[in-house]
Amino acid sequence: MRNPSSSSSLSFVPAKDGRKPHVSSQAAAAVATPLSEFGREMQAGLARSPRSISPKFFYDAAGSQLFDRICELPEYYPTRTELRILGECASEIAGQIGPNAEIVEFGAGSLTKVRLLLDALETPKRYLPIDISGEHLEAAAERLKADYPDLAIQPIAADYTMPLVLPAPMAGSGRRVGFFPGSTIGNFEPDEALAFLQLAARMLRGGGLLIGVDLVKDPARLHAAYNDAQGVTAEFNLNLLRRANAELDAGFDLDGFSHAAFYNAPHRRIEMHLVSRRAQSVCLNGQEFAFEEGETIHTEYSHKFTVEGLRALAVRAGFRAGAVWTDPERLFSVHWLAA
Repeated sequence: MRNPSSSSSLSFVPAKDGRKPHVSSQAAAAVATPLSEFGREMQAGLARSPRSISPKFFYDAAGSQLFDRICELPEYYPTRTELRILGECASEIAGQIGPNAEIVEFGAGSLTKVRLLLDALETPKRYLPIDISGEHLEAAAERLKADYPDLAIQPIAADYTMPLVLPAPMAGSGRRVGFFPGSTIGNFEPDEALAFLQLAARMLRGGGLLIGVDLVKDPARLHAAYNDAQGVTAEFNLNLLRRANAELDAGFDLDGFSHAAFYNAPHRRIEMHLVSRRAQSVCLNGQEFAFEEGETIHTEYSHKFTVEGLRALAVRAGFRAGAVWTDPERLFSVHWLAA
């Protein structure tokens, strides 16, 4: 499923401005059915120009498992580098957080990295992992409960980018601290990143946020990380269309789209797209969407930061910038931000 020619030299054909989705006579006869949030956003994303869909919809059960595989790839440096930082600097990080803390993890996934944090903390009180993929989260939480029987673990299936009400702090708890590893902050547009950090600063007032941030580096290294030789990232990207077919009865031909990821140097970001390999049309909920050859669906940004740039953004959001830990090559950084 991986397109071996995917590279930053691909030529993308932009969608025509203002184009309306075509409704065929057959599709017009179909009765449009109420859509899930995923369905509504997919339909809106196909109708806009240029076409795009939020990366949060990557993470159904299959997508979450594929991302776990990505994290183990030799080319994908962020996960192992962040784990190294967390492991080597665990005692210093625990000193910043303090005893009896409640840990709130945003986009918790498989709950792997938090184990390093929990092992270093002094009597952590409760762990509140938040993730949009409820099935994957529940399974991971059960495994964690078996290994940490004295820790209160309360998984929350929710979109952490939206305002939500957390449970009241437990009696005797210390600081409430957010944990946001993996440089997920880079998936946001700059204004969205600021909005999320502002939301987190209010939610964690009196505590803090421990956040992992990928740093600006050699574009060749970035390109390799998002175009792995095994094609797992391509499969992860294309799984979005597979999910649309399964959940929304969409008509995507998976062989008709290719994965493409490249580094946009002026914007300091990786861009991921699904590229139409030919002129084709896709039907979704009674609407038919025409694709030109080379036209794309944008699926993800992964912005890269400088240490100084992230600290400045955090201050704008209402945090006080604290300690920073990096690896020797300065590939990745972990920041303590006091709320």
